[in-house]
Amino acid sequence: MDAFLPEHKRTIYCGRLRPEHIGQEVVLCGWVHRRRDHGGLVFIDLRDREGLAQVVINPEGSVEAHAKAEALRVEFVLSVRGTVRRRPEGTVNPNLPTGEVEVAAVSLAVLNESKPVPFSLEDDTDVAESVRLKYRYLDLRRPSVQSNFLLRARLARSVREYLFENGFLEIETPVLTKSTPEGARDYLVPSRVNPGMFYALPQSPQLFKQILMISGYDRYAQIVKCFRDEDLRADRQPEFTQIDAEMSFVDREDVFRMFEGMMTRVFRDVLGKELSSPVPRLTYREAMDRFGVDKPDTRFGLEIADYTELLSKTEFRVFAEVAAKGGFIRGITAPGLAESSRAEIAALEEVAKIGGAGGLAWFKVTGQGLTSPLTKFFREEQLKELRERSGAKPGDLLLFVADGFDVVCASLGRLRLHLGEKLGMIDPNLHHLLWVTDFPMFEWDKEEKRWGAMHHPFTSPLDEDLPLLETDPGKARAKAYDMVLNGSEIGGGSIRIHRKDIQSKVFGLLNIGPEEARVKFGFLLEALEFGAPPHGGIAFGVDRISMILSGAESLRDVIAFPKTQKATCLMTDAPSEVDVKQLRELSIRVTTPVKN
Repeated sequence: MDAFLPEHKRTIYCGRLRPEHIGQEVVLCGWVHRRRDHGGLVFIDLRDREGLAQVVINPEGSVEAHAKAEALRVEFVLSVRGTVRRRPEGTVNPNLPTGEVEVAAVSLAVLNESKPVPFSLEDDTDVAESVRLKYRYLDLRRPSVQSNFLLRARLARSVREYLFENGFLEIETPVLTKSTPEGARDYLVPSRVNPGMFYALPQSPQLFKQILMISGYDRYAQIVKCFRDEDLRADRQPEFTQIDAEMSFVDREDVFRMFEGMMTRVFRDVLGKELSSPVPRLTYREAMDRFGVDKPDTRFGLEIADYTELLSKTEFRVFAEVAAKGGFIRGITAPGLAESSRAEIAALEEVAKIGGAGGLAWFKVTGQGLTSPLTKFFREEQLKELRERSGAKPGDLLLFVADGFDVVCASLGRLRLHLGEKLGMIDPNLHHLLWVTDFPMFEWDKEEKRWGAMHHPFTSPLDEDLPLLETDPGKARAKAYDMVLNGSEIGGGSIRIHRKDIQSKVFGLLNIGPEEARVKFGFLLEALEFGAPPHGGIAFGVDRISMILSGAESLRDVIAFPKTQKATCLMTDAPSEVDVKQLRELSIRVTTPVKN
């Protein structure tokens, strides 16, 4: 192997070579992606983070370089000096940005060798994710994976520049903080110098950014790591990154304008796309009524319609009993599915049952009217009005769920998404942003038999709903808002409570008594008594936005060193056992065996 000398230093990235560089001498550094022999000529596709460049080694140009090239294998690390030239006619590769040029090498240095790799680093590699994560340093070399992180870097830069231009101060908040579990579990960190005491890793900088507003900093922002000890899914990780921001002397409209502007800037800088503005808004109740979820994908229709009044007076016992108990009868018109077999309809019913539905009623639309085993329970004029109100055409399928509000929404919301994908109605090239507003302040916890905060305990109620805290808290709405992109919540926030009396009232409704409130949130309650300004903010999920904008299927594809669904790192074998001495220093004894 060759020493890394000054003459081996890169002058240009492989992926940035273009026809304007023809005739220039360049030095490329990177990894051997492919190697091909053609009648004495050796062709190398050299790869770095910016892309591929074709290098040609001719024995007539350099005998030494050609001899080294003969021994090359994939993933060897090279430095190549040569002249950029146009590719011969008929050999241009239109699929590569560098496909019009190549580098005729005059010298080649092998800076390091590589063992045979456990899987191909081509983009179309079919390899188990567990293998990819074990050898993450190799997986991260793949061009498609690297493109995700180049996109993520552009996203972070765009956000920082926009927020800086709009007067936000980047201020770091603590990573070791106080445990105040109200939602997901905290990750706890034992204190050595305070035996028996624990820090928590922050689930959010929420309290600190509110304190910063009370401190007069007016506009705060931070791209920050947060932690939640919860069960993992494709869109969840134990550690995640937020764009966290807070503003003083604002209402919701100010927050909407500011962060619509941020997302417009992000789409322009990252994807080269212009977003339409203003971003549409739906109230929470309207989103649930029309789409069944509070984060609707609005790239396609298939909206849910309510037929409770029309179908409640019927001999069909299920509908009649649900309506009599104050439930709902709602449905979706599925275009072109009237020819579905009983088995296919049964499969749709299973999707609805995931949301809690007991079954799925259906009617097929024909030129003569509606057909179904249920038609005998309905009057002819009911069936006629049903068809008219649904807007169904011959060949469509009407699908209905009857139950309580939550079950009807969950079941039809799932079914709507399933049908949108099944019928090819979702254009992956579209990006639809949406604000969802006016969330309920509280939701009833059936297990705990008490109110819980739908967002968090520091969210302010709507001014007109403030009296409901005393009389009917379940009907109180919050100054909370979520930003939704293509059916995924990418950001959420609220206008905060800035008065101690209201904050104490909300704590009481959440069954947090005065003593518990003092222990957990005493510093905030005290701070609210020292001239707290009206303030509000939002937090965006960097991982989730990166996943959507890059078209990745999982958060693990846009996090450099992700955890598995069991919250483990296959590359480093974390978490791991620790030495007994370390545990003694922390005054901790574990109940599972620890290896010395």
